[in-house]
Amino acid sequence: MPRRRSQAGSGGGFYRPAPGGLVAVALVLLLVAGLMAWRALGPAPFPGEAPDPAPPQPALGDPGDAERPGEDEPAPGPESPRSPAPGSAGGQNGGAPGRNAGSSGAGATWRLETVATGLEVPWDMAFDRRGRLFFTERPGRINLLDGGRVVTLATLPDTVATGESGLLGIALHPGFPDPPYLYVYQTYRARDGALRNRILRFSVEDGARSRAAGATPRLTDRQVIFDGIPAAAIHDGGQLEFGPDGKLYATTGDARQPERAQDRESLHGKILRLNPDGSVPPDNPFGPGNPVFSYGHRNPEGLAFHPSSGRLYAVEHGPDAWDEVNRIEAGANYGWPVAVAPSAHRGRFTPALRSYDPIIAPAGAAFYRGPIRAWDGSLFFGTLGFQPDSPGRHLHRLRLDASGTRVVEEEILFKGEFGRIRAVQTGPGGCLYFGTSNRDGRGEPGPLDDRILRLCPQAGSE
Repeated sequence: MPRRRSQAGSGGGFYRPAPGGLVAVALVLLLVAGLMAWRALGPAPFPGEAPDPAPPQPALGDPGDAERPGEDEPAPGPESPRSPAPGSAGGQNGGAPGRNAGSSGAGATWRLETVATGLEVPWDMAFDRRGRLFFTERPGRINLLDGGRVVTLATLPDTVATGESGLLGIALHPGFPDPPYLYVYQTYRARDGALRNRILRFSVEDGARSRAAGATPRLTDRQVIFDGIPAAAIHDGGQLEFGPDGKLYATTGDARQPERAQDRESLHGKILRLNPDGSVPPDNPFGPGNPVFSYGHRNPEGLAFHPSSGRLYAVEHGPDAWDEVNRIEAGANYGWPVAVAPSAHRGRFTPALRSYDPIIAPAGAAFYRGPIRAWDGSLFFGTLGFQPDSPGRHLHRLRLDASGTRVVEEEILFKGEFGRIRAVQTGPGGCLYFGTSNRDGRGEPGPLDDRILRLCPQAGSE
């Protein structure tokens, strides 16, 4: 029985509680012990996620993107057995066969195939002119899908993948393979212990001799071309895309500091515009040396340039409402955190092209380029949806009018069939590729997850 030294009384003995108080004291002590254990453990984080410090202001509810309380050469990875030859697209649960052919409400007919399985959060994808698919996996792998097999070209052990951070966007130089540059967006831990994001550039060694022999390309000459981007386990941005102007565009999240999204001298909550070597173009909207192209963003995770007009569009996570599709203009302010609903803009900010309430959690985005006329000029993006029965967890299609300023048609594909969908990209032959994100700690992975699928036109869609 616990006891304490007496403060009064003869003999200076020990105080023992009266028999009637034994139960009460025991209950109090059990409660204290439980509270101490809870404080030591803290709330359960996502798998592999270290608890974050408290944000500087009360957290906004965010079911959509789930808000919760060294420069060595990369080690080449072994060829992966994770990818089967293209085949049937199984459903999410138990690998049951899914739809392998179908049609959309817009009259498009297609066939669906699985091209890679057993992945871990394929975050972004980029095709080269030969039709090979380069893609990232969030834990730190750069992969190549070529001829029905997945090869890991490099593993970056200094990648920090917690929550939404990790190895995220990927892009190829517009002239690839001349120059042979591949770019990735990486979260890492700086020497001061803080999380930061940076953009890395590699050279892809893949000469004519190697191609003839069917050899696997090598990544060499790792360079940090842009650094100091704020990072956090949530609202980490991460998308990379080259524009028709030859510039590299990158999205940054507010990194749990929403007020800084309105600061044009900060890199929180921005879309950046850079030269391919990481320097700042002199014609950027906020003057020499400032990489900011647009601001007032919360967590944009998808970028896409319209194939005809060259206009830039972005998809962005809202708080507990008002996810957005935005048409991005140089120097424009998109309102976060001051304005989050369409009526709140009142002429002070650039309004969203399309808003969603309830949220659908939009992710990777791409414009369709191919023979399916019903999809011509349509913007596709993945949606993540936090719960299986919540809005989201589908492939979303928007068709714009000729001016690109108004949505004239909208369609949902594969609702709930493949879980969380993140990466989206148009590939060879007019096929649309998309990747799942069910092993990110917020989904319910099936035996094939994560995977990459492709949606290809059937005869008669032209």
